[in-house]
Amino acid sequence: ILLLIVAVWHSRWECQDCILFAINMCLFLAGQMTDLLYTEKDLVTSLKDYIRAEESKLEQIKRWAEKLDSLTVTATQDPEGFLGHPVNAFKLVKRLNTEWGDLESLVLRDTTGGFISNLTIQRQHFPNDEDQTGAAKALIRLQDTYRLDANTISTGNLPGVKYKSHMTAEDCFELGKIAYSDADYYHTELWMAQALKQLDEGEESTLDKVTVIDYLSYAIYQQGEMERAMEYTKRLIELDPEHPRGKSNLKYFEFQLEKQKKAAEEEAPKQKEREKRETVEKKKKKQKKSKKAFSLIPEREKYEMLCRGEGIKMTPRRQSRLFCRYYNNNRNPSLLLAPVKQQDEWDRPYIVRYLDVISDAEIERIKQLAKPRLRRATISNPITGVLETASYRISKSAWLTEYDDPMIEMINDRIEGVTGLEVDTAEELQVANYGVGGQYEPHFDFGRKDEPDAFKELGTGNRIATWLFYMSDVSAGGATVFPDVGAAVWPQKGTAVFWYNLFASGEGDYSTRHAACPVLVGNKWGEFDCSCWL
Repeated sequence: ILLLIVAVWHSRWECQDCILFAINMCLFLAGQMTDLLYTEKDLVTSLKDYIRAEESKLEQIKRWAEKLDSLTVTATQDPEGFLGHPVNAFKLVKRLNTEWGDLESLVLRDTTGGFISNLTIQRQHFPNDEDQTGAAKALIRLQDTYRLDANTISTGNLPGVKYKSHMTAEDCFELGKIAYSDADYYHTELWMAQALKQLDEGEESTLDKVTVIDYLSYAIYQQGEMERAMEYTKRLIELDPEHPRGKSNLKYFEFQLEKQKKAAEEEAPKQKEREKRETVEKKKKKQKKSKKAFSLIPEREKYEMLCRGEGIKMTPRRQSRLFCRYYNNNRNPSLLLAPVKQQDEWDRPYIVRYLDVISDAEIERIKQLAKPRLRRATISNPITGVLETASYRISKSAWLTEYDDPMIEMINDRIEGVTGLEVDTAEELQVANYGVGGQYEPHFDFGRKDEPDAFKELGTGNRIATWLFYMSDVSAGGATVFPDVGAAVWPQKGTAVFWYNLFASGEGDYSTRHAACPVLVGNKWGEFDCSCWL
């Protein structure tokens, strides 16, 4: 309403100026007056154009406000659930970094008083280009880890979603551009193809097909697929015959394709000769070699397989040795009347889960304490011992002590009672939040022999064991996986998992190498206690 009043006031003021200007011109000669009449007519035409432009601008602002009003009402009813959908998280970052800036430019065409002042003040808290790039890369990371096609992500058809969200052609184009800037032509192709698909299906957009096809054909060319690159270039020329690169690119692709065909023709006889020499036995050996055992698969692939719920399964015999029980840790006084529920998750290494060991009230209090302190999570540099951020750990964390709240001491006492380990020599409780695409790639919690200064900055010895609370359920993704042994432990609110990092001899147990899978849908909250240092 304020914007409308400002616009109408400016229109009326210009009208008054025109009237005054016309009256003053009566003093001029008749011939000049005629010219002035046409000048005035031209001014009125300009004034009407200005009014139409202002009305159009206000209509755009009104539509934007109504859309955002509806979206924010829904989102603020359940912020964590809404932002648990990775597309919602990406679009929020994109809106605040890019689209609100566009709106600001639109509004700044006129004096808008308090709105611009407020927006300018608030803008310092907005995500920047780096944040938007990070959100886009998180989506691409999820796409790879969970083997999702671009259309599935774009349409929002993710498992366990509560708030379904569609991506526009511009959103897809933005992802493609970010991949392109990293020379990642594989993902450039996937997302430019999705943007083009949505435009071909009739989606209304300010994005033009020529721009999309230009990126798409180049990405395909960079992957060595000349014929497909040439087909897209032909389509580009059909849409824009005067495109500056279209015709020259087409000639180049035709030349390269002809060159490839000649090379293939020269190679064909040699290939046939090689095939004749290859015996049936060699073929069989080749087939056997292609069937990799799980243990021979590269760690990254094993990690992603386990995140998807694939990989090896425990044999029935081993499975039969896993039990659940009430546990009092050798009649620990604190557990005699209320033993904890203990459940075996894996045998080698021995991983157990404790059920109902942290209440909802405690979880909410921990979140309340941690949220103002959340910072980008760090790792201990194995060479220098200095804490630093790393590209393979993408989460935010905060550290809590018993001095922050008496409840932290109660939780520490509970861990001590269940494990029998003294937490006086343990780290502070670390609260971690894994949002969209948040992950921690395979790592050890203990320091190896070649890392004598691994925990120098913390002023401690080596980590004996790890205790991990799960403070939220996760709709999809977010498992803790152990790639070397094929184990996967899934988040379950109110539970904790525990394992030893060191053998009784003090040697590290290398089978405990583990990772936090990217969160596909939802928010993962965890509280870590790497217990009892040597």
